[in-house]
Amino acid sequence: MRVVDVYARLAQRPWFQWLREELVVPPLEPILHPSPRRLWWLGLMMLLGNALFAWIWSVWLPQPYENLTLRVIASLLGFSLMAPQVSLHPDSALVQKIFGLLFWLELPVFFSWMYLCNSGSAVWLATLAVMVLVYYHVTDWRFATLGIITGSLLAWVLFRFLGPGVPPIAENQRIVHAVVFAFAWTCALVLSLSSATLRRTQLAHALTTMGIMAHELRTPLSTAALIGDAIELEVERQPDNPRSPQLEKLASRLHALARNMNHQIDTQIANAKLMQLPSHAERIFAAELVQQVVASYPFAASRQRDCVRVLIHRDFTFLSSFTQFSQVLDNLMKNALYSLMAADSRYHPGALRIEVGMLHQRGRIVVSDDGMGIDAALLPHIFKPFFSSNHGTGHGLGLAFCQQVVRSASGSISVKSQFAVGATFTIELPLAG
Repeated sequence: MRVVDVYARLAQRPWFQWLREELVVPPLEPILHPSPRRLWWLGLMMLLGNALFAWIWSVWLPQPYENLTLRVIASLLGFSLMAPQVSLHPDSALVQKIFGLLFWLELPVFFSWMYLCNSGSAVWLATLAVMVLVYYHVTDWRFATLGIITGSLLAWVLFRFLGPGVPPIAENQRIVHAVVFAFAWTCALVLSLSSATLRRTQLAHALTTMGIMAHELRTPLSTAALIGDAIELEVERQPDNPRSPQLEKLASRLHALARNMNHQIDTQIANAKLMQLPSHAERIFAAELVQQVVASYPFAASRQRDCVRVLIHRDFTFLSSFTQFSQVLDNLMKNALYSLMAADSRYHPGALRIEVGMLHQRGRIVVSDDGMGIDAALLPHIFKPFFSSNHGTGHGLGLAFCQQVVRSASGSISVKSQFAVGATFTIELPLAG
């Protein structure tokens, strides 16, 4: 049985759909609710909290084990989050990696180490339970779950080989500790899952509203098209009227405007379904897809149409939705033409290039333009919903939609760009078996 058939059967199971919707579809959020202020305050909490509890557990309420060196290191980890290069760029891919590493070391690794070195005292059992709740509150539940498993294992290994010679946790207390820890972990996991579901629901409602608003625009556009038809009919009735050529041009412009706006509405309605994309397994020929999308695109002027070059190096087939992938290429072409317009381009032939080929047994569709390009600082964020590099002229859903569709086909989409030089979007897809 082919892998595609197995996947199609699994996709029909409710439990498989639930796992896909919870584990695969939602974008990973290394920092929940990222903002410079939130990052700075988290860093301050780590900095001052470690200093405060180092004093409390060693002077005021002494515990069996306390390590000043480790506390200083943990405080410095918090101080590093407060640095302007880090706290002011919470959306940066590098900052998110730094954040994930620091909180992994600070929470599951350090707290588990202290719990073991204090023989599982009541203080550190409670602290460990609080740590679990905090960890799930600051990062994606998938990161938190993996982090607690790996962090606690690392702390246990370090304790076995480098830990102090302290009495082990009493036999009759181990089950009690396991129950308390399991309760804290379950509560944190359930709350994180419900919060993630709530965020997706709010996003879905916002997208639905946008789709409804876009759909409502069809009514005035239909009226404009009817006015164009009426003008054309009037021209036919009065062919000798000296104003007939001007009226005919006006009718043509009205029809072109209606077609263009209806195309934009189709685009927005498709983008508004970002969180509700059904899975498809149509066999698609890449060359046919590209040629059809280019042929049907409502270019604003003939010079825009003439600037597009389609290069078929080697055709290939892949499994996805023809309609959804057409929308992906529509979005990429629209962005490229906007970039060319922003660069005051003369739309020279080849200013927008769409290439179809293969590399390392994977299909590739590459969309390149010679427009304004994208600032390097914005590149890590352009696939996020509601993020737009067009300085307020875009809603930021187009590229997020593209990424979701490409991922649903088990592919990947990446971008390389240089500001004021151009941008290249590369889609890589597995070949259909």
